[in-house]
Amino acid sequence: MITLASDFGTPYPAAMKGAILSRCEARLVDIGHEFPRQDVRAAAFWLRKVLPEFPPAVHLVVVDPGVGTDRAALVVRAGDHVLVGPDNGVLLPPARALADAGDDHHADIEDHADIDVYELDVGDPRSSTFHGRDVFAPGAAVVHEAGIDRLPELDGISPAGDAVDLGIPEPERTDDGVVGDVLVVDGFGNVITNVPGTVLGNRSVVRVDGEPTPVVRSYAHAEGDEGIVTVGSHGNVELAVNRGRGDDAFGLDVGDDVRIGFS
Repeated sequence: MITLASDFGTPYPAAMKGAILSRCEARLVDIGHEFPRQDVRAAAFWLRKVLPEFPPAVHLVVVDPGVGTDRAALVVRAGDHVLVGPDNGVLLPPARALADAGDDHHADIEDHADIDVYELDVGDPRSSTFHGRDVFAPGAAVVHEAGIDRLPELDGISPAGDAVDLGIPEPERTDDGVVGDVLVVDGFGNVITNVPGTVLGNRSVVRVDGEPTPVVRSYAHAEGDEGIVTVGSHGNVELAVNRGRGDDAFGLDVGDDVRIGFS
């Protein structure tokens, strides 16, 4: 299996699939191609949550605002999985999750015995603006055909030096609560923070940027148009509205700080 994830929309993913299928007969599965454009951190967050649901596979990830520059191309073995994509930090958070590293997403990658990082020879690609088709898709096909155990001996792949790492920021505990960051806003308008859901405890009400806000089990446990706090399937605190948009209701966007108070 080869999975594909990108911020390309359409029709670019079809070209990547063609590049793969002309080289191997892998089963292709789309993770999604509507990741926030050029938002490496958002892609890393989602992939860290989604990819561990898959059986062993090659994961092609192309969120690449540095395409055409001297940034490296990577092949990362993580447990029984392999990730292929740009060296901009997007690969290492999901690699840790795939290698059963739990929530230790700030530890140095060298500390994880079940993760190996290789550099993929870019060569002379057809285009300087579409490495998804010309570099990463062919690389994913080669890795798929060779198998994970042969990675160290493949032509065009060599041990990498320092790879770009991306840490998901930790929330800051305060005397009466926590200050977090908005990591992503999903397609429903749910505001997903970096605050772990466990901090809510059994509270039924918290203050979001000073405003009392109910804590509910799920969206349908609230009245329509009511701002709520809940814990999403990813385990983090979400700010939402039942059948509405949390980003509009709370006036928040990606990168904003949000204060959750318990007093």
